[in-house]
Amino acid sequence: MPTNIELETLEAVKNYYGKILQTNKDLKTSACCSIESIPSNYLPLIAKIHPIVKEKFYGCGSPFPQALTGRKILDLGCGTGRDVYLLSQLVGETGSVVGIDMTKEQLDVASSYLEYHRERFGYNKSNVSFVSGYIENLKACGIEDNSIDLIVSNCVTNLSPNKKLVFSEIFRVLKPGGELYFSDVFSDQRIPENLKQDPILLGECLAGALYTEDFRRLLSTLGIHDFRIVSQSKINLINPDIEKKIGSINFYSITFRTFKIPLEDRCEDYGQVAYYQGTIDGNPHNFLLDDHHNFITGKPMLVCGNTADMISTTHYKDHFRIIGDKSKHYGLFDCGPSAVITSQGESGIGACC
Repeated sequence: MPTNIELETLEAVKNYYGKILQTNKDLKTSACCSIESIPSNYLPLIAKIHPIVKEKFYGCGSPFPQALTGRKILDLGCGTGRDVYLLSQLVGETGSVVGIDMTKEQLDVASSYLEYHRERFGYNKSNVSFVSGYIENLKACGIEDNSIDLIVSNCVTNLSPNKKLVFSEIFRVLKPGGELYFSDVFSDQRIPENLKQDPILLGECLAGALYTEDFRRLLSTLGIHDFRIVSQSKINLINPDIEKKIGSINFYSITFRTFKIPLEDRCEDYGQVAYYQGTIDGNPHNFLLDDHHNFITGKPMLVCGNTADMISTTHYKDHFRIIGDKSKHYGLFDCGPSAVITSQGESGIGACC
């Protein structure tokens, strides 16, 4: 059962997004606004989404990985469903997308345009469904163990008062080899307790932001020892009153990906080489795994054991050729961590590789 403080936090968030905000123009900072540009090849798909769905949507990133055709996707905190309807087009009629949100007003908007988008996308049957519920309890939403290919989320996990429960549920429902690909707001310091319950800071995705090192520790307790930064941007608050409250804390919009596969807690060298074959739709020339692994079609790349497993034991396996196995070990792989600049100017977070 959630604590009283957790319940109060959830109610404050529902009130902020259901009653106080009417459109994304009402936000007081840029934290919950999409500051990461949508890939240009997705813009025609975004154009097909109803304007009201877009203007009432809140998000800080672009959590859309590649090779989505036919996959079963779960969107945590889907809001009015902009990302759901974009993903609906990317998975095609053979795939499906489930959106979960706790705010009635947001879900009412999302659900009211189901038929509009089915017709606009030219589908015989909608491949989208929306569920009212909490991302901390996906079982109550009817999401079974090992049932989801991909989980996405756009600036939502920071709003949860029990993030460990959220991520525990994520890895419960992901299929073996499944992927988590999400964008959220993170901080370079722990948020002081007196700010965590501020309803405006909470609704603006600041009060609940995880300190980057605590995020790493949280995933480690769940057995997730390697995750990758895909992109990151510093958030400029552009609000003097909020900046005064926040003080010296810096915030970042970061897009991460990780997989439900066994991975080592360091990058280990097994002498493996990876080739991207250029076969993913829309990515004939390269494949971006993370911010320092950009595979050029046909060009060999030395990779650590974890990277090799990410692209050879997941749904990306048909698009790569791996030379070598793990029969011989050569020590640590020479690969530094992805970095978030901390308030001290040092690297703050990273996966193994």
